[in-house]
Amino acid sequence: MRKCVIIMNPESGKVKNIGGKRNFYDILRKYDYDAEIKYTTKAKDATNIVKELPNDIDLVISAGGDGTLNEVVTGNLARTKKLTIANLPMGTTNDVASMYGLNSNYLNNLELLLTGKVKNVDICYVNETPFVYVACLGDYIDMAYNTPRELKKKYGKIAYIIYGLKQLRNKINSYNIKYKIDNKEYTSKASFIFITNSSRVAGVNDIYYNIKLDDKKFEVAIADVENKKEMLKLFVKIFNMDIKDVPGITYYQTDNFELEFLDPPKTSWCIDGEELQDNSVKFNFKVDNSIKMLLPKTNIKRLFTEDE
Repeated sequence: MRKCVIIMNPESGKVKNIGGKRNFYDILRKYDYDAEIKYTTKAKDATNIVKELPNDIDLVISAGGDGTLNEVVTGNLARTKKLTIANLPMGTTNDVASMYGLNSNYLNNLELLLTGKVKNVDICYVNETPFVYVACLGDYIDMAYNTPRELKKKYGKIAYIIYGLKQLRNKINSYNIKYKIDNKEYTSKASFIFITNSSRVAGVNDIYYNIKLDDKKFEVAIADVENKKEMLKLFVKIFNMDIKDVPGITYYQTDNFELEFLDPPKTSWCIDGEELQDNSVKFNFKVDNSIKMLLPKTNIKRLFTEDE
């Protein structure tokens, strides 16, 4: 039988003693996998577990939220011999899994994965820290990593709204920045910066209408707003339009982006739903294509430039 390791975050919203459910193991055996579950107990556990796995593991399944997947990918990138990984969503928002075509039924998702295809997937970096689908900075972005876990367990996605409403204020912070992209230099003001490799962010589908996960490029969106009224108007447009067509947003598609804050930012970057603790004012973004992922066939034709 093939060897499978499932890295499971027991704090994720939908994990309820899943490892003890007979039908879960039955599905894995049906597809010739002998599975072992390793539970995380603290931050970065998933990264360290993947780093130390033997080379003969055929599949690593990340069972948690987007943050757990980030840790699994980070550990895999640190390996000399990369392992094939898959994402089994168990978190609150599950942006990446939803983009891939997975839903809230973990048994159905497991079947979809094990009958799927292995694809090379673009992974982005910010100052050598990998992220799978989004790095963003601006007011209220901290909702993703500061919303109390108790709220998320009790209310699910609504927890972010509850926390966000408590943080609302009229004035939005704005920063003077300079950046270099495709060998051209610019200066600007920015209150929100999004670097993404995804068609879905923060539970919103089709932020970009034509994303490819194997084109070795990522998307950059920069916006400057002065108050929450302007911010809300901008977000309404984003919900109804391809973000690159929204007035007031500067958009690029690239494989390199250098950014410097002339005013030190008052908030941290959020990468894949977690806080990036980096006090730098200079950030370099790039992309890598060495990670192999087992994906459901559902959205492969839409998400990849080539479907062998």
